[in-house]
Amino acid sequence: MTIAQSGMDSRTRLQGWLPKLVLSPSVAMVFVFVYGFILFTVYVSFTDSRILPFVGKSGEPAFDLIGLSNYQKLFKLSHWEIALTNMGVFAGLYIIICTVIGLFLAILLDQKIRGEGVLRPLYLYPMALSFIVTGTAWKWFLDPGIGVESIIHTWGWESFSFDWIKNRDFAIYTIVMAAVWQTSGFVMAMFLAGLRGIDNEMLKAAQIDGASNWNLYRRIIIPQLRPAFLSAFVILAHLAIKTFDLVIAMTSGGPGRATELPATFMYSYTFGRNQMGIGSSSAVIMLMTIAAIMVPYLYSELRERK
Repeated sequence: MTIAQSGMDSRTRLQGWLPKLVLSPSVAMVFVFVYGFILFTVYVSFTDSRILPFVGKSGEPAFDLIGLSNYQKLFKLSHWEIALTNMGVFAGLYIIICTVIGLFLAILLDQKIRGEGVLRPLYLYPMALSFIVTGTAWKWFLDPGIGVESIIHTWGWESFSFDWIKNRDFAIYTIVMAAVWQTSGFVMAMFLAGLRGIDNEMLKAAQIDGASNWNLYRRIIIPQLRPAFLSAFVILAHLAIKTFDLVIAMTSGGPGRATELPATFMYSYTFGRNQMGIGSSSAVIMLMTIAAIMVPYLYSELRERK
């Protein structure tokens, strides 16, 4: 082997290893600070740990393994039941309304309307904001003292009332409104990509055969959007389950516990009540729920690609 060939082989090996060397610190941090802490949370959920530190003065663990006791206590708590009920209401309305609005906006933009290049970023812009910013803005907008109710009162309509954010029966719907406003544009983009991927020749053939617009969408277009519907459901369900900052910014889980969700329950029991074992068990339940949605979806995607 000549010196030139040896140099070429060394350079090729270096080029092959360089991306791995650059990415290895990030990969290591992900394993430690994501998967490592997930496993640690699962472990803590089986202990009677209350709060940091986890090590006593003698250097031994400051907690004992207690098996499934935390999970049994969790499902006996009325606060957890309230959080699950609120999650059912929030997630159901959030997913359905976002899907309907996103599909409707995508169909409108798919008509090649004038100004589409301006409307698309406008619809997508809310998704660029953090949920803290969205929650704060909607809190001001819905506050009866400074928001829409106060403005309409200054216009002379003194009997108008819109105090949903302060009303225990309607507060959860204000969270839905804010979440839908932020996410529906993103869902629209997903459906629009699906609509633009449908074969126009098939649509033209159906129109020649006399298919109306309604039948065109009902029998051809909507069924072909199945991957977009599935992707939208998975993403929206994932966002709904881990919703935390939006609730904290708008209502902090109140009034009372009217907007308590599993994520806010986990935070309050872990850091507010010093019940780290129960808080960890609620986090594990959330993780299992997300996994129950994500794993079948990823499996179906990989199976279709094969």
